[in-house]
Amino acid sequence: MIDSTSPTGGTPFAEVPFLVVDVETTGVSAWAGDRVTEVAAVLVKGGEIHEAFSSLVNPGRPIPYFITGLTGIDDAMVRDAPRFEEIAGELAQHLVGRVFVAHNARFDWGFLSAEYTRVASASLDSLTDQQLCTVRLARRYLAHLPRRNLDAVANHYGVEIDGRHRALGDARATAHVLIGLLKDAERHGVHTWEALDEVMARRTSRARVKRSAMPRSTDGREGG
Repeated sequence: MIDSTSPTGGTPFAEVPFLVVDVETTGVSAWAGDRVTEVAAVLVKGGEIHEAFSSLVNPGRPIPYFITGLTGIDDAMVRDAPRFEEIAGELAQHLVGRVFVAHNARFDWGFLSAEYTRVASASLDSLTDQQLCTVRLARRYLAHLPRRNLDAVANHYGVEIDGRHRALGDARATAHVLIGLLKDAERHGVHTWEALDEVMARRTSRARVKRSAMPRSTDGREGG
C-alpha cells in the first residue's frame, strides 16, 4: 500500500508495490466480445521482481487463427484452462493496494475491467485505482527512440524477452523495463510515486490540448 502521508513528502519508488500485468486475448475489442486467454502479473518492489500470478484462461469462444499465429495459444491449450471467474479472486488478491502497470495499460486494464464486470460484483477500479503505463513513461523519458513498443524499449534497456506475446514473458520484460524507466525518472529529478503521478498527469493534460481531431497511426511505434 502506498503511504501518501510519508514525512518526506512522497513515497520513494523503492517502497511502491508495482504490479506489472500482461494479458493475451482473442482480439482487440474488450467490450465487443473479445476475451482474455492468458494473464500474468509480477510484483516489482525495491527494484526486485517477484512472480505473482500466471494462468491460461478459457475464453469461452474460439481463438482466431491469426491470434494463435501471434501468441501460440490455440483452442486446445485453453480447453481445460480455468474460466476467468475461477481465477478472478486469486488475481484480485494480487491487485489490491498495488499500482497497476502495463505496456499500453489502457489495453490490459480494459480487458481485465471487462472480465471483472462480467463475473464479479467488485469492479477492477475498486481493487486498485492507480495505474502506470510504461508506453507513456517511454514517451517522456525515451523520446529519442523511433519506436516505443515493448520490443524497442526492452532492447534499449538490454532486456531479452523470453516468451514474446505470452503473458508471463511480456510481464517479466515489462517489469525490467519499468525498473529502467524509474531510474531514468530519478535522473530527471523525479524520485517519488506522487511526483511521477503529477508529472504524468500534466503530460496527459498537455496532450489533450494538442491532440488533433484527425486520427493518426502509431505505425507500430507504441503498444504491446
